[in-house]
Amino acid sequence: MRIKPRLIIVCGLPGSGKTTRAKQLEKQLNAVRMCPDEWMDALNINLHEEDTRERIEALQWKLGQDLLRVGLVVIIEWGTWARVERDTLRLGARALGASVELHYLTASPDELFERIQQRGRENPPIEREAVDRWYEFFQVPTAEEMALFDEATVIEKEIKPS
Repeated sequence: MRIKPRLIIVCGLPGSGKTTRAKQLEKQLNAVRMCPDEWMDALNINLHEEDTRERIEALQWKLGQDLLRVGLVVIIEWGTWARVERDTLRLGARALGASVELHYLTASPDELFERIQQRGRENPPIEREAVDRWYEFFQVPTAEEMALFDEATVIEKEIKPS
């Protein structure tokens, strides 16, 4: 019996809890998690190098598609701020016969900024004005868009973002 592949897209702004949720799902579902920040850290690349981030995400998506082809669960933890990004992932995974879930995480700009400051990961530190710009730029998934995805996995125990 072949297991149906599944793509889980974890969507949200920095500080929204994407990594916490993705790691929780990774463990619960024995999944493969794709996180460009971790690859960039491992390669000692500045997280603000957007061209490099785009290349890493392209590599991760190629690997993710290979993993979906063999029936695995893949978690994309890129933020996917634009609907076009989410549509591309959804349609690509569906073409491979995978189910596709979207987990959208959000918080107020104040809470996002506080969480980012608490983790102290970014260098240079992210300023409050940047969070406000991101909040305005981010394309929140609509009910119409959410209806295009499969029902999300129920998470038994919520973990607060770190």
